[in-house]
Amino acid sequence: MSEVKMYDIEAAAGDGRSLEQEEVESTLYFPTEQLAAQGLDPAQVVGIKVRGDSMDGTLADGDWVLVDRSRREPKPEGVFLLLVHGERRIKRVQRVAGGAWLLISDNEHYQPEMIKPEEMRDVEILGRCEIRIGRVS
Repeated sequence: MSEVKMYDIEAAAGDGRSLEQEEVESTLYFPTEQLAAQGLDPAQVVGIKVRGDSMDGTLADGDWVLVDRSRREPKPEGVFLLLVHGERRIKRVQRVAGGAWLLISDNEHYQPEMIKPEEMRDVEILGRCEIRIGRVS
């Protein structure tokens, strides 16, 4: 069995602190072979509680998502845990012409945010969101 630490990013202090410095809300245990079958290294996986409705349609408020911290490049494109101006967010990341990124909310009520190459110093990918744990509606 592999231990996966679960964090509530809304309760996190933010401002560039690593997750390891945050309080662990709970710990879940997964069969190591099941994580490996999903291409995940248990030592690189953390759980994050989703807050807000910006990713509705993919992730709901209160869902948990397993984040692979070894995948920190938007290749291929996907849903990532990011640090944007000191704030942790979960967004779909799409690379666009000129080296910019679009941060996309799956909820159509939110507009995409363009991160230009000169603004990249204020953005860090903390990991790729791989597995959702949530209520069936």
